[in-house]
Amino acid sequence: MDDFKGRLTRDGIRIHGPEDFAGMHKAGALAARILDDIAGHVVPGATTGAIDAEIERLVTEAGAKSATIGYKGYQHASCISVNHVVCHGIPGDKVLKEGDILNIDVTVIVDGWFGDTSRMYVAGRIPRKAERLVQITHDALMKGIEAVKPGNTFGDIGHAIQSFVESQRMSVVRDFCGHGLGQVFHAPPNVLHYGRPGQGPKLEEGMFFTIEPMVNLGRAETKVLADDWTAVTRDKSLSAQFEHSIGVTAEGYEIFTLSPGGKFHPTYEV
Repeated sequence: MDDFKGRLTRDGIRIHGPEDFAGMHKAGALAARILDDIAGHVVPGATTGAIDAEIERLVTEAGAKSATIGYKGYQHASCISVNHVVCHGIPGDKVLKEGDILNIDVTVIVDGWFGDTSRMYVAGRIPRKAERLVQITHDALMKGIEAVKPGNTFGDIGHAIQSFVESQRMSVVRDFCGHGLGQVFHAPPNVLHYGRPGQGPKLEEGMFFTIEPMVNLGRAETKVLADDWTAVTRDKSLSAQFEHSIGVTAEGYEIFTLSPGGKFHPTYEV
């Protein structure tokens, strides 16, 4: 760990230098490109395992490393969470049906830097209520990102997301959160997607973290299945999630995981 530069705040959040942004942009761009390239594989009849195998191939082809293969025993290059699965869905034999919505979450390591992003896809035509959920979730992420600037707090980010989602009569998942990253996969802080303005650590230039709200059509409560990974909505309502990796700049923020093809949302033909 001696390679790390920069200081830690009293909350244990690493402050990166200006030279570190380039590494994060490179890793983030690859993760985003893979999510662009996988869109054509998300069709009715495809299995989540086949989609994951293609993601693993794309990671290897790029000369990068998957951050998730081998992480706490996990064996896949992505998490694929379908319909009422909130996050950490394990790819496998599940066959996608017409109208299924799914989040695909990919983290790659490029030259020691971690690029972490996820977005929503649909197999076939998207049902209207699912389309609205996906749109609100995307917009909630962007409202959270807009609250990122030095002097604001992590509570400001959470409040921006929560207040918008709840105004749309949907609920924000509280059991999972965003996280710091950089030359490690998960680091302080926990980035909550709910909160009060002015609370939590202050944002400083050089902080790197993910914002990744999960939004449910029904209630916020989740449960983790017996596989110890898959989280689902307790009421079986649909859930959606979008995720970007962010760096705090002097003026505001940079998004490391922008889609090269402008396909972050929507990832499908409307």
